[in-house]
Amino acid sequence: MGISTLDGEAARGTAGSRELKRIKKDRRGRMLCPAEPRTRREQDVPEPAAGGRARAGIADVAALAGVSQGTVSNVLNHPDRVAAKTRDKVRRAMDMLDYVPNGLARSLAAGSSQALGLVVSDLGNSVFVDIARGAEQTAESTGGTLLLANSDGRLEREASYLAVFAQSRVSGILITLNDAGHYAAISRIAPSGTPVVMLNHRADPGRFCSVSVDDELGGYLATRHLIETGRRRLVFVGGPDKLAPIQQRARGFRRAVAESGVSAIEVVPPWINRADGWRIGADLAGRVIDGDADGIVASTDLLAAGIVQSLAGRGDIQIPRDVAIIGYDNNQAAWDSPLPISTVMQPGHEMGSVGAAMVADEVEESGEHVHRCAVLSPKVLVRDSSMKIA
Repeated sequence: MGISTLDGEAARGTAGSRELKRIKKDRRGRMLCPAEPRTRREQDVPEPAAGGRARAGIADVAALAGVSQGTVSNVLNHPDRVAAKTRDKVRRAMDMLDYVPNGLARSLAAGSSQALGLVVSDLGNSVFVDIARGAEQTAESTGGTLLLANSDGRLEREASYLAVFAQSRVSGILITLNDAGHYAAISRIAPSGTPVVMLNHRADPGRFCSVSVDDELGGYLATRHLIETGRRRLVFVGGPDKLAPIQQRARGFRRAVAESGVSAIEVVPPWINRADGWRIGADLAGRVIDGDADGIVASTDLLAAGIVQSLAGRGDIQIPRDVAIIGYDNNQAAWDSPLPISTVMQPGHEMGSVGAAMVADEVEESGEHVHRCAVLSPKVLVRDSSMKIA
């Protein structure tokens, strides 16, 4: 995936700027003599860039074109302010020097850029990679680029990246959230004047646009699938109550159970990773062997993968004969498992694409923009872990 990075290089000084002598050391700590002052001719040559090629700066372009650095800057950022003859002269100089503008500096001068910022919760989860790909594809279709940051679900990192993107004058910011407390905090500090779209969290339409998935429907569909394959003693493996998507999936589970009259219990692990699934699987093994649990709805694929590994590794439990298992997300943990795991597919690519389109709409509509909330529908993907036994 092509991802642009922020360039923190400051604008270069003029070719004749005063040089500072510095004492340097080699790799073994030995003192090296200061470099001799360069001649005027040497100072006029642009510094070599990585790979040995000379990298020209605005000063070099201005000198070759015979104009001021301010005129070069105007050609880059406000070409309408420069006479056509002068613009042509500056652009010819740029071509001769293979000049590449500093994208960040240009965006700061112009007040905005075509870059779109995206903060995801966990790049280790392929759902968020799908979101990034969807956002990138839509951004590129309009000539933009994607800047990607990973927060690991930590509020301080979410806040930090919001500030970095705002300072970089991105066209807009997408951020994935699953914690109501984080949403409240981000709502207070979101930069004004920059469109912010919430992903994976239904936002207040008076403040932000948002794209989310109907997780209650997803939990309901997963549970109905197990019931329709003949399972009657169900377990829902959730997660911390602070995670809004998990709460919604649990509500869907309860609704399906109430409609069908099957028996059910709920288990709340400390988190929603594979290791939590291993421990839950070990705890549930006795219930499976005794016939007290024949279907498990895991609130994430990572949990489901851990449970499958824990139970299948015992040797005395067969999946799906003894217990059927379904996860949620459709990430790599489900489709790349030795025993492919049924799941509820989140439309991550669509979520990222719709979010990027919302940013573009808000930029274009400016003061007339009305925030909206898009809710996408999940669907069940049946694999070996929950196949109906004849």
